[in-house]
Parts: sequence; structure tokens; C-alpha cells
Amino acid sequence: LVRHMGGLHSLMDWPGPILTDSGGYQVFSMADVSKISEKGVTFRSIIDGSPMHLSPESAMEIQVDLGADVIMAFDQCPSDPHDRKQVEEATHRTHRWLDRCVKRWQELDGLARGQALFGIVQGGCFEDLRKLSVEAITSHDLVGYAIGGISVGEGREAIREAFAMTTPLLPKHKPRYLMGIGTPVDFFDAVAQGADLFDCVTPTRHGRNHQAFTSRGKVNLRNKSWATYTGPLDPDCPCPACKNYPAAAIRHLCNVGEMLGGSLLSMHNLTFFHRLMADIRGAVAEGTLQALRAEVLPRVEARFQPESTCA
Repeated sequence: LVRHMGGLHSLMDWPGPILTDSGGYQVFSMADVSKISEKGVTFRSIIDGSPMHLSPESAMEIQVDLGADVIMAFDQCPSDPHDRKQVEEATHRTHRWLDRCVKRWQELDGLARGQALFGIVQGGCFEDLRKLSVEAITSHDLVGYAIGGISVGEGREAIREAFAMTTPLLPKHKPRYLMGIGTPVDFFDAVAQGADLFDCVTPTRHGRNHQAFTSRGKVNLRNKSWATYTGPLDPDCPCPACKNYPAAAIRHLCNVGEMLGGSLLSMHNLTFFHRLMADIRGAVAEGTLQALRAEVLPRVEARFQPESTCA
């Protein structure tokens, strides 16, 4: 259907850039029902239990059909980044799979279609394996490179360390993509160390769970203080949720299980993140990133509740 519709851009009527993952992280999250081999990954459909197989080649074919602007190589994400044997095996397999991804992507004329293939650096928390992986991944002259396997349950400090040991080794003239981070603190940390793009489920997952990031602080609409609040969720936000709905109305939609509630909060969180990143880009250009961090983080990381029932 997506291919028939002309790709995701046409299906969603979205003119902006789209990045798709290869399925590597999903394989990691389905470890209890999947089997990894050199050929690829075999698992059972969560819909009907039928057997399915995903390989480096099919991962490229699917993403080409989706029509994304940036597509990711198929990688193996180790479940424990501190288990050297497991990490070493996953890292070497990721390199071999990248060779196959590049070959199939070239056969499909991916670059001519306007699709940029990114390779993914693995290596867990081991500096020597990270260096080895960077050398293997950058041996392919790709448009950009991603840093993977560092946001699978570790604390923020472990993520910083893994990113810090990897980023200086990557080409400075190509995009560097830090996978799986998605909070304001993470953004400031990553940009300061040289990251160019990120992805995370945070804005939509928080939205589905009645939570929002705002210019006044973090909001949890489950709190009763929002039940009769007639003002907007964030008076400084131009999103549809803040412009058209009182916060109490969004809270009600969430409480009764109406999908619109989670959708509105997801749109709001995405708008908040996009505006924050625009400010960060401006600060980088002006050399004022640390000043922006000091001004923004104490405010947006605090928890906010309304003091009255009106705006």
C-alpha cells in the first residue's frame, strides 16, 4: 500500500524529511521471540504468529519502498552493552550485514532515488570495539553515520561516555546521528559533543501517557490540578493543542480513552522539541549554547502544576 501510494511522504502528506529504521532495534526489543543468525532474523508476527524473516537485503528493500530520505543499515544491537563476548559478536555481525546492505542499496539505486544510507556504529561500552566499529563502518563512503547500542537501558553518564569515545573518530564533515535519545538534557549534551540528529519515542510515548513538555516545566495531566484548568497547556506554544483546547479538555479526552487526547499531546511535544532544537541551532551558530542551556533546562526540567483553575 505504501509503495502504491508513492511512499510515506504521499501517504502522510508530509513534505519534510523522513528517516526510517531498519528493524535492528525492534529485533532487540523482541529478543524473546526472535532468532538471530548470519542470514538475518527470524521471528513470529505479533499479529497472527506467522513466521517472518528480516535480512539486510529485505531491510533495504522495505525502506526503499517506504521512500524515506534517510534509511538505516540493518544492525544487531546487543542486549547487554557490558557483555564483551556478546558485544563483540554483535559488532562484527553488524559490519558484515552493512556490506550486504550497501550492496543491495546500490543495486536498488538508492542514492539516485534520493535516499541516504547511514551505517551504524556498535561496540557497546568498549572503547577498542567502538574504534574498530568506526573503522569498519566508515570504510564505506556513506552520507552519514549513526552511533547505536548506547541507549538500551544505561544511565545518562554511560551514554555520554560511549558517545564521547565514538564521536571524535567519525568524519567531521558528515552527519552524526545519536540513536535513541529524547529529552532536553540529552539534546544539549549531545549537541555539545557534536551530534547532528537524534530519534526517540519520548514525545509520542509521553503524549500517550498524558505527559507533556512545556515552557513552564513538565506536565502530568493525570494530576487533579488540571481537571478544571481553563487555560492552554502552554501559553507560549503555537501547536493545535495549545491554540484550540483548554488543558482540562485534553485531560478529559485522555481520561476517557479518546485517541485525540494522546494525539494532541504528541503534536504538542513534537512542537516543543522542534522549537527547542531551533533555539539550539541558533545558539550553536551564535556561540551561546551553554548560556541557552543554563536558561532553559532549570525551567523545562522542573515539574509544573497550575495554581488556579483559570489561565
